[in-house]
Formats: sequence, structure tokens, C-alpha cells
Amino acid sequence: MTEPTGARAHDLTLEEKAALTSGADFWTTKSIDRLGIPSLMLTDGPHGLRKQGGDTDHLGLAGSIPATCFPPAVGLSATFDPALAERVGVALGVESAIEDVAVILGPGINIKRSPLCGRNFEYMSEDPIVSGAMGAGLVRGIQSQGVGSSLKHFAANNQETDRLRVSSDVDPRTLREIYLRGFQRVVEDAQPWTIMCSYNRINGVYASEDPWLLTTVLRDEWGFEGIVVSDWGAVNSRVAGVIAGMDLEMPGSSGRTDAEIVAAVQDGSLEEAAVDTVVDRLLDLTRKAQSRPAASGPLDVDGHHALAREVAGRSIVLLRNEGGILPLQPSAALAVIGEFARTPRFQGAGSSQINPTRIDTALDEIRALSDGEVTFAAGFAIGEDADADSAALRAEAVAAASAADVAVVFLGVPAHEESEGFDREHIDLPADQLALLDAVLGVTSNVVVVLSNGGVVALPFADRVPAIVEAWLLGQAGGGGTADVLFGVVNPSGRLAETIPLRLEDTPAFGSFPGEHGHSYYGEGLLVGYRWYDARQLPVAFPFGHGLSYTTFSYGDATASVDSSGDVLVTVPVTNTGEVAGREVVQAYTSLPGSSVQRPPRELKAFASVALEPGETGEVELRLRRAELAYWDVRVDRWIVEAGEYVIDLGSSSRDLRAHTAVAVAGDEVVLPVSLGSSFDELLVDPVVGAEFAGIIAEKFGSEGDEMLKMLGNFPVGRLDGFPLPRAELIALVERAQRG
Repeated sequence: MTEPTGARAHDLTLEEKAALTSGADFWTTKSIDRLGIPSLMLTDGPHGLRKQGGDTDHLGLAGSIPATCFPPAVGLSATFDPALAERVGVALGVESAIEDVAVILGPGINIKRSPLCGRNFEYMSEDPIVSGAMGAGLVRGIQSQGVGSSLKHFAANNQETDRLRVSSDVDPRTLREIYLRGFQRVVEDAQPWTIMCSYNRINGVYASEDPWLLTTVLRDEWGFEGIVVSDWGAVNSRVAGVIAGMDLEMPGSSGRTDAEIVAAVQDGSLEEAAVDTVVDRLLDLTRKAQSRPAASGPLDVDGHHALAREVAGRSIVLLRNEGGILPLQPSAALAVIGEFARTPRFQGAGSSQINPTRIDTALDEIRALSDGEVTFAAGFAIGEDADADSAALRAEAVAAASAADVAVVFLGVPAHEESEGFDREHIDLPADQLALLDAVLGVTSNVVVVLSNGGVVALPFADRVPAIVEAWLLGQAGGGGTADVLFGVVNPSGRLAETIPLRLEDTPAFGSFPGEHGHSYYGEGLLVGYRWYDARQLPVAFPFGHGLSYTTFSYGDATASVDSSGDVLVTVPVTNTGEVAGREVVQAYTSLPGSSVQRPPRELKAFASVALEPGETGEVELRLRRAELAYWDVRVDRWIVEAGEYVIDLGSSSRDLRAHTAVAVAGDEVVLPVSLGSSFDELLVDPVVGAEFAGIIAEKFGSEGDEMLKMLGNFPVGRLDGFPLPRAELIALVERAQRG
């Protein structure tokens, strides 16, 4: 690498400053040769390197160099393992460094508000704690190699419909607790070099020109030190973006918007100091990129493929396994059915589409691990062959299934239904696939269903099939990872990072997704994902956090305490009560009975895993951060930890709770401004005059005071002249409270 530039904003002309804040082309920043400021390359991720050569685009249409395609976020998140995510991040950083890429665009951690979002395969979870913890792991890994990450898409970017203009209309508490909380955790834990601001508007303001979002929250509150880069084509007003804190417009505009910056400084509508701040941040990024040691190559293709296979196996969620049909016996005669076994769907379409170094198919890998006869029948057609004779394909599959010990049926969502750029219209599997499964079940009950999908699907057959394996989109080694789980080479330990509903109509955003006339109203508020289903006591197909194993685990008595930092430490012994080694993911959910604010019945606040041999017991410790027990109090516009005894439920899913404890947590003081418009209840809790006011009520009403306050508690004290005090005395009381 060259010596890092020592240039600062004051060394550049105004025209050079403006030029530096937008791209030279689709993927690179501008260089300024006279000052030794090099061009930097930013390129797509987030589950592999998508470095294009020749023609360039942002939708995965043009080709790219071969790179390892790791499991997309929909799979990786199911591992519930930030350390594993960090290892993937290291590999992504290594491949980026070898290709001299300064910043890889990812991870994406937007909340899965609706299962219909077309880009859900790129996102982690319906829960911000999972999203934040897994995202931070990826960022740490990438940046350990001297390559920057770009955390995206900031923020409230939860749909593809009208994505460049739609306004996500969301209340402040929901925005903070659900849609920003994961981003906050990644920033505070891992300091990504860059954050990508999203296309959409938030409550009417474009993310790329929102000073509250990009400066007040991101920099002033969270301490973000890096640069904000626009999503490709997200800039609505370049000048407004600079004022808001948006540092780099991508891609370039051939100088058009650079000229707008120069003109705005010259006419006084933009302070040059604001441009200088942006330029200095960009120069800091350049120095970081230049400081990376020269990458050692060539790429260890086999080693990275082996890691991709390991992660794929860990990403798989065993949804159902009645009668112990899994793991498969190597000697069993198998009928492998479904085109996805031979022609895998291993990633989604769009800007994250990776050109893999190789591709494993489940069919080949099953044959490699099997000692018995393995027959294959396509069962249905996909892609260019979708119009093939479905009846003939189904008949072939039925014949194979009837002659086998076990039928392994691969079903999934066709590629054309899941992509960046548009949302899904439903969550159903294709009718021909469901018909195929019905036909197979007509000749054998020994059926294993393996799913290939980037977003959750309805499973109307769940109670009719002994085993269901949720295999997501698993990257280039997904075929091997799937075979490893089917035969027990890998004991499955993946967990659902999103609820699988029974029906689309049960989902939280049904009726308001994707919105209309440029607005998407987040009417479900805090009740996203499992919070919604639990609050309404709705049945689901499979709950958040669910995932079976080939062994069993028992939980002992849990204990909880508050440490000197204010965090809650929870410990619980977990024992492997089965016959094979396995990994248990312990999830900690909190609730606060009697809370003064609306809360879901329980919320995930921490998770940890433990690997145990048969009969082994391990002590699992979970740290519940005090900051993440807080709710956003809209009255004082800050985070507040409410005092009380928090109930902590520990379990194997959000609805499989096996140990319980409680701990008293000290609260934050909330002092509300007092006026004649304050209610009786609000004046009674004022730290200055509350006790005095309570005494006045008790003196005036005696034993009937409590009844009176039930009726008048929400009544503004200034509305009733002379009650309970003469108005002048009431005004004096309020003024004393205001003075403190």
C-alpha cells in the first residue's frame, strides 16, 4: 500500500472538496493526484464479494469475479452465533483485501417487519437484539482485515415497493426500540467504517437528508465516527444531504451535483465549513484504507468453501422430527425428490448476487454420504423448464418414493418470486409443489421435507410430514451443509430468527404493508414479530427461536443479579440429556409486570449457546445490558429504565420457556415538566411538590381521597378553579415545582 495521505480539507480547493464527496463512477471514489489522495473501491456484499469487472450495475445483472458465496443473512442469523458471524466477516475481509476493495457493502440488518419484504433474505431477524449482535459480529470480522464495512440500510427500510420514495411513518418509541436499536448496537459495539443511508423517507424526510437521523442520533448520541454513504441513487438533494451529515454520494453524477455544492457555497446557502467536515471524514476513511497491509494471496478457495459448508450446516433449522426419522441411516434406500436438490437456490437476486467459486448440490452430497441406493426424481420444473409436464414429473416422483425407505422432498420458493426491487405477493409454496407432496404422502409416510426459501413460507402440511428441515438459502456449500444435517454428521442447532406464521393474515403488518400513496404506516407499533403473536395469543406454525436437535437438553434453576455496571447477569445450568453431542441456544426474555408503559408480553434481551457432550452439564451465563432494558420515553425524549422486579424467562424458543427467575432493577428518575396543564397524577409524583400536594388531597378529602383521585387522576389541575386549592395557591405550587 502507498503511504497514507496527510491531506486535510484546507489543502483542497472548493471544487476539489465538492468532487471528493461523490463517486467517480459506479464503484469508486475520486482521486486527487496532486495531493496523493487515491480512489477507493466500494463494492457489494454482504454474504460474499461482488466485485464487477467491465459493465457495472447495482442489481446483479452484470458479471462479477468469482468469490465465496456464504449463506445469506437469512441463514447466518439462524445460527444465533455472533462469533461464527465474525469468522465469516474475517473471510469476507480477506477476499476484499485480496481484490483491493476498501469497503464491502454490508451487513444488512433491517427488521423483518413483514414476511413479504422481497429482500428479507438479506436481513437478519424480526428482533433487534439478534440483528444487532449478529451484525456486530460480521462488522468486527470484516474490519479486522483492514477493510471497511457499510452497515445498511439506515433506516426503517422494510420494503421494496416504492422503495426510493416511500415514507415509513413510524412513531418515535417504535422507531427507537425496534428499527434503530440494532443499528445502535452495531455502532456502539463495532464502529463500522461506513453506514449506508437508505432510499426511503422516514416520517416524510428522506434518510439521505435527515439531520436528526444522520447527525443527532447517529453521531451525537451513538458516537459514530465513520462516514455516511448514500445507497446507490438515494440522494434527493445533494446540498441538503451535506447539511444533514451525508458524506458520500454514490454513484457519481458526472459532476452535476458537485457543481450544486460549489454553487451553494458561493451563494451562501451552504457553509464551506460543513463541506470541510465531510471532506475530513472522507480523508480519514482514505487513510484507514491505505493503512491496510498488503493482502497475501491467492485466495484459499478450499478453506473458504469449507467454512461456507460449516456455516450452512449451522444455519439449518430442524422444525419437526416426529418418530426420529432423522438423521437418515446411511444404508437406507432414499428417493430424493424435487428439482431444488439438483438445481439449488442458494442466494437471492439483486445487488447481493455472488458469482460462486463452486456450487455443491444436495443430490451429489447426499449420494456421497449414503451407502444405500439413492434415486432422484425432479417432481416439478423450475426456471426455463417450468412449463414441463407436471403430471409426468409427479408420477415419476411417486414411483421413486414408493420404492424407497425414505422420501426426501425438496420444496421451495422459485427464484423469480424473491429479489431486490419488488416485494412478494404471498407466502405460499407453488401449487404444483404442494400437489407433489400430497402425491408422495399418498404412497409413503416416511417423508422429510427440505425447504429452500429466502423468506418464510406457509406450511399447511406441517402436521402431516414427520420431518421438516428449514434450509433457507445457504450459499454455495448449502448442498453439503444440508446433507451433513440429514445424515447427522452435523447435529442441527439453528433457530428461527423470525416467526413462521400459519397465515399471512395473522402477520403484524397485514393490511398496512406496503402502504399506499407514498406512505407505509407502521400501525402495529412495537408489536413486531413474536411480540405481536404473543400479545394477541395467536397460534403460529413455528415460534421465534424454535429449532430442534438430535439430542435433548434440560435446564436447571436460574439465578440473576445486577452487577456494578447495572447489567443483569443470568446463569442457568444446561444438561445434554440425550445420546449425541449437541449445541443448545439459550434465550433470555424479559417482562415487567405492572409496567407503566405498553410492553409486549416478553422481549428477547440476550442469547448464548453451549456445546455439550452426552450427559455433560454446562453453566450458561447471559448478560442483559441495562441499556437494552430501557424503553424510549416520549415525554422526556430519552431512554428510561423503569424500576421494578423484572421477570426473566429462559428457554429454547419464545414459546418453550424452561427456567425462570426475577431480579430487582433500580430505575432512572423521570422528572416531567409541571404546569397548570399537568394532571393530578403527574403533580402527585413531582419530586418537589408531590408530597405536599398529596397532603392537601388527604386533608381535603380524608378517606375518600383515593376514590377521588381515581376519578380525577388524569384531569388537568388548572381546569377547576379553586379545586382543590384557590387558584393563586395552585399557581404558586406549580411555580415552586418549575423552579425545582
